[in-house]
Amino acid sequence: MNGDTPGHKGPMNGGDGRKYAGRVLEVRRLRVLRALADHGTVTAAAEVLHLTPSAVSQQLAALESELGQQVLERRGRRVSITPAGRLLLQHADSILAEVERAELAMRQHADGETGEVRVAAFATAIALVVAPALHRLRETVPGLTLAVRDAEGHQGVTQLLDGEVDVAVAVEHRGGPGPDDERIHRIALYAEPFDVVLPATHSLADALAVRLDQLEHDDWITPSVGNPVRDVVLMACEQAGFEPRVAHCSDDFHAVAALAAAGAGVSLIPRLALAGTDGVHIRPLSGPAPSRRVFAAVRRGAAGHPLVRAVLDELERTAKAVR
Repeated sequence: MNGDTPGHKGPMNGGDGRKYAGRVLEVRRLRVLRALADHGTVTAAAEVLHLTPSAVSQQLAALESELGQQVLERRGRRVSITPAGRLLLQHADSILAEVERAELAMRQHADGETGEVRVAAFATAIALVVAPALHRLRETVPGLTLAVRDAEGHQGVTQLLDGEVDVAVAVEHRGGPGPDDERIHRIALYAEPFDVVLPATHSLADALAVRLDQLEHDDWITPSVGNPVRDVVLMACEQAGFEPRVAHCSDDFHAVAALAAAGAGVSLIPRLALAGTDGVHIRPLSGPAPSRRVFAAVRRGAAGHPLVRAVLDELERTAKAVR
C-alpha cells in the first residue's frame, strides 16, 4: 500500500485528492496571488498590478493548473484563499524577496550604483526628516535621485508592499503590518506625544496641563475615519472615560488648528505637527500621553540595495535631531 491508492490523500496530494503537477511555478503568478491575498478581491488586485480582472483570473487559473491544486475557493463573485493557497503564500514571500534580490544584483551590475529611490511619507515627516535628509544626500550620494510623494501615515506601507515606492516613512497603527512582518525591514525613527489644542477663549487655555476628562463636554475636531491618528484620539478619550462628540473632521493638522482657533472645538494633535500654528493654546496632557510612533520601512528583498541603505541611514541620522 502507498499514499497514492484511490481515496487516500497522501502527503503529495492536494485537498481535492489530486497530485501536485510538478511543473515550474511562474513568479508573476505568485505576485498575482500575493496581491489578491493583500487586497481581498480580484478587481483590487488587478488595479494594483495594472492588469484587467480577466487577466488576473486567468493567471490564477493557470497557477492552479501548474499546482494541480486549488488555491482559491469561489463563492459567487467572492473568493477566499484555500489552505493550499495559504501554504503557497508562506513560500511565495520568500521567493519574491529572492527574485527582487536577484533583480537588484543585476541592476547594480548594470548601472554602477546610480538610480532613483522613491519615498512615501506623510507631510510632517517630509518636513522634519525627509526633506533635510534629501538635502544631505545630494551632497553625500551624488548618484542618487530621490523622488518623494505625500502619503498619509497609514498608506505608505501599502504603497511599499505594492511596489509603488522603495521606502515608506509611516506611523504604527492598528491593522498595519506589525514589527514581525517578514515582508518588510523597518527602523524606528522617532515618537512624539499628542498635545491638547484649545481655542484661546477656552476655560482651560491657560492651564499648565489638561486632563482629557475635562474636555468631555466639548465639541471635537478629529481626522477622518480611517486615519490612524483618529484611532489614537478616540482610544485616549475612551481610556479617559468618555466618547468625544466629533463635530468636524480634517486630515490636515493646520486646518484642525484653524478650526480650533475659530472656536469650533478642541483636538489632540501630534506635537511636531503643531509647528507654525497660530491662534490656539497648546497644552500638554497631565499624566501619560498617547504618542505617534514613526518608522521607516523597506521591502526585505531590497534592504541591501546601497542606495536604499544610504537613504535609511540618512533618515535615521536626521531623526536623531527630532528625538
